[in-house]
Amino acid sequence: MASSDLPTGRNASIRRVLLGIFVANVFVVVVKLVIGASSRSLAVFGDGIQSSVDAVNNLVGLAVIGVASKGPDAEHPYGHAKFETLGALLIVVFLSVSIFELLRGAIHKLLRGGEPPTLDASAFILLGITLLVNVAVAFVEQRAGRRLNSELLIADAMHTRTDVVITLAVLGGLALTSAGLAWADPVLAIIVALFVAHANYGIVRRAMPTLVDERAYDEGTIRAQAETVPGVRAAYAIRSRIAATRRFAELTISVDGRSDVASAHRIADAVEARLQAGLELDEVVVHVEPC
Repeated sequence: MASSDLPTGRNASIRRVLLGIFVANVFVVVVKLVIGASSRSLAVFGDGIQSSVDAVNNLVGLAVIGVASKGPDAEHPYGHAKFETLGALLIVVFLSVSIFELLRGAIHKLLRGGEPPTLDASAFILLGITLLVNVAVAFVEQRAGRRLNSELLIADAMHTRTDVVITLAVLGGLALTSAGLAWADPVLAIIVALFVAHANYGIVRRAMPTLVDERAYDEGTIRAQAETVPGVRAAYAIRSRIAATRRFAELTISVDGRSDVASAHRIADAVEARLQAGLELDEVVVHVEPC
């Protein structure tokens, strides 16, 4: 007994959110990279690289959601929901590249020196605008991620919140650099890399339950719900798992051995309906054994 209606409306909503955020992220990336290159600021340029990962993430997310929205098939009988978690992990890969490049450039500049960055008032104003854009993007994406229960949107929002903190730090560091402290720029770049590493950890931690098939509910919770259905003598051999936004469960119930096949199936259907309604399980498989 199973139910596997895919939330196609949800996936369409996620795509719309990603498209809007992609446009905002492209604007932020262009501004930061132009300012970083023209001012020779490693911290600003690194911040631009960090923001460019957001835009890439959005493109990856659009592709991943297209795959994740497909229903079950012969090769993927449980559907494609885990592809959304895969997309979140791709974000980790991109962030890791950012960490490496930032650390390498910052250490090189600390050891060998270099020309200090030069920024005028207009550069500070533009960076302030990108900060406001990132704050808005993080708020909208986090809210949409919770409403749509999307690991991908929540992971990307987490990364964007990191961008907000980084941009604030960059602005403060640039003020120090302008005051004559040349070391502030590479040191700030190292701090940026540490923030990125922390964002990586948070994304991996959220993805782990899906990757290791963590249980959706403990056996006792599922058993208690199933055994409230009239006709169920006992519920056992209970398993459940999480796959991105979807929850699956499988169990065996014992019924009166004198029941006919039709009655046993009605009891199994009732158990399925009870678990789906009571525990918000997306798919339930019920095996029936006589006792």
